[in-house]
Amino acid sequence: MPTAEVRLLVETDIETGLRWGELVELRVHDLDLAHGQLVVSRVVIEIVAKFHPDGERFLIKNYPKDKQPRRLGLSAHIRDLLAAHAASKAPDDLLFTAPPAADLSPRADASAELDILGLTDPTPTGRTYRHGTLSGYSAGGCRCEHCRGAYATYRANRRATGADPARTTRTLDTDGHISRAWFRRQIWNPALAQAGLPFHVRVHDLRHAHASWLLSGGADLQSVKDRMGHARLTTTEQYLHTLPHADAAAVAALDSIRKRSTLRGGTDSGVSR
Repeated sequence: MPTAEVRLLVETDIETGLRWGELVELRVHDLDLAHGQLVVSRVVIEIVAKFHPDGERFLIKNYPKDKQPRRLGLSAHIRDLLAAHAASKAPDDLLFTAPPAADLSPRADASAELDILGLTDPTPTGRTYRHGTLSGYSAGGCRCEHCRGAYATYRANRRATGADPARTTRTLDTDGHISRAWFRRQIWNPALAQAGLPFHVRVHDLRHAHASWLLSGGADLQSVKDRMGHARLTTTEQYLHTLPHADAAAVAALDSIRKRSTLRGGTDSGVSR
């Protein structure tokens, strides 16, 4: 993960099991340090601007008045990390915010990894091409992150030399909330590629892993239901059928990644690991 804030977002997701819209709408005042809890009372939804009453991209929805906010207990570890992260923020500030527009567009040059990326799938004529190359994108028809990055670099170079018309700079249309699609494309997928996991893990799988951890540790169904915010107990019961086999690999991998991150002890943005 590129920054301490991003790592903290992922770790918070694992340790709380929040939905994406709940996670990225967390504000400093939702952090109850006195009781070691997070208060979850809102969710943000990403919508098409024309459907927003103010023509914006993110719509904040308060949970119904007759529904009590969820209060999630935090481990001392994640509580202290969140407290340090929130120390310089105002009470109404988002805990996790989208980065400046200048940090959004550039993609890492895939050329440094060409020796380890391997070859594309064979074309109908049996030809293969190296991942992370223009040939892989155009002739091989590969649309992986590395081949798309090579094509993007090629187009950018043509625009820089005047061979192609300049393109209007694109910025992330956000009020500070982190777009799920942007996070998946720019942060999550590159991190998975770097980790080299033998299977794909979705961001939403962090929520599944959290529920699986709770049930594996002996938590009762009603407590897990309340913590996860499930409307029906039958939803929570579905996790019983995935343990220990279906989620075992994902849970072990996520736990391993988390332990390696802790051992590295990286410090970005003043957050101690």
